[in-house]
Amino acid sequence: MADTARTRLQQAAVELFGKQGFDNTTAAEIATHAGVTERTFFRHFADKREVLFDGQSVLLGALLAAVEEVPRDAPPLSTLFRAFRSVSPLLEANRPFSEPRQAVIAATPALQERELAKMAALSEALAQCLRARGVSGDRAAFAAQIGMTAFAHVTSAWLNQASPGLTERLDRAEQDLRTLI
Repeated sequence: MADTARTRLQQAAVELFGKQGFDNTTAAEIATHAGVTERTFFRHFADKREVLFDGQSVLLGALLAAVEEVPRDAPPLSTLFRAFRSVSPLLEANRPFSEPRQAVIAATPALQERELAKMAALSEALAQCLRARGVSGDRAAFAAQIGMTAFAHVTSAWLNQASPGLTERLDRAEQDLRTLI
């Protein structure tokens, strides 16, 4: 991550959330810890929750672009897993932030709910992308929901324990889903 005010705010937030808890940390404290003003904080983030969920639009853009690169005749789940694997380098580069972020979310029920809502939005966007590729409505929804659930599970397990790597875990998950289905 580059040393920008936004990055410093994210790092400060994760540090403070880890030490004090999410509910006991204010946006003003995050700004002070990052060496910026509270006004700067609110220029970058609508509220302190968004510090933790800011990367969703980047992830979504990368996933949708990756889906578009997969040949149209590929099955829906294979398409999604190819997209998931394509974002592995992005997630691996972001691990120093994502690992403590995950711990903060796991310790805060309101953030867990927010995470589920964000994952549902990603799932719906992927379903729409699959529909645009000619996958029927229910098949697109099923594939997107199953794929996102597997992706979330694999990513969480990888954040808790780095080995095996993310790509290997995704390969195993895709294979397990083929066996199950």
